Amino acid sequence: MPIYMDRHNVSETVTAEYVAHLHQEDLKIQHRFGCRGLTYWFDDNRKTAFCLIEAPDADAIEKMHNTAHGQVPHRIIEVNANIVESFLGRIEDPQKAQNTELNIINDPAFRTIMVAEINSLPFQGKAPGQLKTSLHKFNNAILKTLNEYEGNRVKHTENYFLVSFKSVSNAVRAALAIRALFSSFKKEAKEHEFLFKISLNAGAPVTEKQLIFEDTIKLAQRMCTAVKGEIVVSSEVKDLYNSENQHPLQEKKEVVVISQTDEEFLSRLMDYIELNWADPNVQVENFCKFLGYSKSRLYRRIMELAEKSLNTFIKDYRLGQALKLLNKSKGNISEIAFETGFSSPSYFSKCFQKKFGLHPSAYLNNTG
Repeated sequence: MPIYMDRHNVSETVTAEYVAHLHQEDLKIQHRFGCRGLTYWFDDNRKTAFCLIEAPDADAIEKMHNTAHGQVPHRIIEVNANIVESFLGRIEDPQKAQNTELNIINDPAFRTIMVAEINSLPFQGKAPGQLKTSLHKFNNAILKTLNEYEGNRVKHTENYFLVSFKSVSNAVRAALAIRALFSSFKKEAKEHEFLFKISLNAGAPVTEKQLIFEDTIKLAQRMCTAVKGEIVVSSEVKDLYNSENQHPLQEKKEVVVISQTDEEFLSRLMDYIELNWADPNVQVENFCKFLGYSKSRLYRRIMELAEKSLNTFIKDYRLGQALKLLNKSKGNISEIAFETGFSSPSYFSKCFQKKFGLHPSAYLNNTG
């Protein structure tokens, strides 16, 4: 049977004890609707509650809540139990809340999400096995650091980490510790060039999107792709960190904090790029029209955010997509050139070599 997570936005007067009472009312009648309540989360600061329920469909959950206490959820999404556990650490009531009369759970589902990406660019003539050994060593060091700072791994490949933190302070400290590891690692791996980025964003598991933490993850990924700096932090993460720590988060060249206005601009910019990046005919004027900016204003905004012009931004985005295809060995170089919006394979190869330091065919030979 499917599993769903719902979201309740509650009033300022609602307490953890009251939410526990509502949950018990659900459990009394859930069998009538074919439902089984697995657990819930309550965030007293943000006044939100999230229920995890096995049910035949979303309508059954609404009917159960309405019959039990009238508190119909604001949003319901279907979820995977393993993914929920990866993000939130549990899919059942916590031990400390069990075997009590009301089973009160005052446990927020709000999380800080880390996205980390590693791209390696071997120079010609260097053995791919040496690169894999270096990456493996760095990956193990990252995993050890994440464990030390209580980060839950949601997804992990050789080149990508998606991690959930209950503590925003731990998330920031883990990012700084990993960056320090990377600095040491670069000195050891002199024969290879590594591009490494970390981004941190925070949010709730259920919004208006279809997937768990979808909004939070998408912005974190876009920050990782587009914004200057080795560590990029959202305005929410900065505010939460500063509220928990005596010393505020220090912004510097390596650590960039983007404002809420920047986040909104980045989201709109990336919405348009993700729809049009493969079109070789897309022009700056198209972006100006979509965003409602003049050319000069758009140039300034992107320079502030990414330290590059829009044309360079689009080209780098295409090259990033091409790099992913090359890593997957999907198609030959000519096919990849046209698929990623370049006007010709020769121009693609020229741009690739300028950006990454070697010809696409040499990259394939070094990584294949």
